[in-house]
Amino acid sequence: MNPLSKKLMRSWAQAGPRFLPFADVASPDLPLSRLLRLSLFQVSVGMALVLLVGTLNRVMIVELQVPASLVAVMISLPVLFAPFRALIGFKSDTHRSALGWRRVPFIWKGTMIQFGGLAIMPFALLVLSGGGHASEWPSWIGQAGAGLAFLLVGAGLHITQTAGLALATDLAPVESQPRVVGLMYVMLLAGTIVSALVFGAMLENFSAGRLIEVIQGSAVATIALNLLALWKQETRRPQRGVQAPAQAPSFRASWGSFANGDHAMRRLAAVGLGTMAFSMQDVLLEPYGGQVLHLTVSATTTLTATLALGGLLGFWLASRVLGKGADAFRIASHGALVGMAAFAAVIAAASLQSPLLFGAGVLLIGFGGGLFGHGTLTATMNLAPKEQAGLALGAWGAVQATSAGVAVALGGIGRDLVSALAERNLLLAAWNSPATGYIAVYALELLLLAATLVAMAPLIRQRTAGHAAAVGATPD
Repeated sequence: MNPLSKKLMRSWAQAGPRFLPFADVASPDLPLSRLLRLSLFQVSVGMALVLLVGTLNRVMIVELQVPASLVAVMISLPVLFAPFRALIGFKSDTHRSALGWRRVPFIWKGTMIQFGGLAIMPFALLVLSGGGHASEWPSWIGQAGAGLAFLLVGAGLHITQTAGLALATDLAPVESQPRVVGLMYVMLLAGTIVSALVFGAMLENFSAGRLIEVIQGSAVATIALNLLALWKQETRRPQRGVQAPAQAPSFRASWGSFANGDHAMRRLAAVGLGTMAFSMQDVLLEPYGGQVLHLTVSATTTLTATLALGGLLGFWLASRVLGKGADAFRIASHGALVGMAAFAAVIAAASLQSPLLFGAGVLLIGFGGGLFGHGTLTATMNLAPKEQAGLALGAWGAVQATSAGVAVALGGIGRDLVSALAERNLLLAAWNSPATGYIAVYALELLLLAATLVAMAPLIRQRTAGHAAAVGATPD
């Protein structure tokens, strides 16, 4: 190789970890190829989320003529399983099998449950819509079948994600865990974006047959992706199955131990408040842009991409600074501060009629949410007791998913309630405008972010005091 080629190769090798997101996450024991393969379970989760919340939401209401209220109930069903993530994490911590696996059985069970929901979903939806010979069936059969399908898919993805993140924690060294978290969630966003584009292209010419093909293709893709993700990831330790302790700890005892340790409940409260603050606007940004700022459909459609881009930037920056030893709670608090500035910009955009300010606010919402989510999840991973990683991550996931589901519902209800009051002149005359309901929700999100900062303040002070004590104890 000539000297110029050698210089170019050295430059590229040095530039990779510096400019490519998460290229420096690999280690000799955990190469990047293995990490990327493991992260495929997040791609399957992202695909399922797009199918439930995006594609089927529109198809059921528009093409299948299913009442919007019934669709809202179906979409909310997966949230019912979210509180059980802590139990799933605990079970994966304490599971004993003759094969010596802890996480793999749960990821596989979650995959099969998700596959089952996707397998029955298209036919349940056709019966629900009453199309073709489905009109001969009682309506409750379609409703029950669709509800079961949505519930199974939601349960499957919650089980898979909880055990998968716990497996990533088991495999990654402590110093690499922040960047591993970032990589996992970047792959979730990547799976979401790619799946949305693929589903949109495949269903452009809609038909019932094409819908069946898309959903069943997603079921097969879920099996394939998760199988590839699991292959030779978790080390087998047969002694787990043959050397069981005399009495395994109960979930109640393990939860009590976890809850009493190192501000655990305060951490979960901060996660819940912050997640609600960043999630309440999920169903309001596009209508706000169209109704208040008079943006076109194509312009409001780009908001989802803008929000995702902000999230990617937040995850990337958080991974970089946390990988250098930054305090995870401080990064999460910075995310909450960015979120407050973002919602202030979104509110101001209405009075200024500024789409540019609105777009900047949406980008900052994603950015702040990325910082907050990464910071709180990294703190959970770092502070989890060695034998309670699954329980800790399950608790984080349960609070995060449940808070997000409740926040979305409250955001829509709050907007409609305040708008109805304004239309009936029950508020100040100056507030009788289409923007009032939206601004009320955004203002509530500002208050929730302020409450999040208050909840996290002792956690930051504790970490700062601990660090100062450690430095003071270091001999000169």
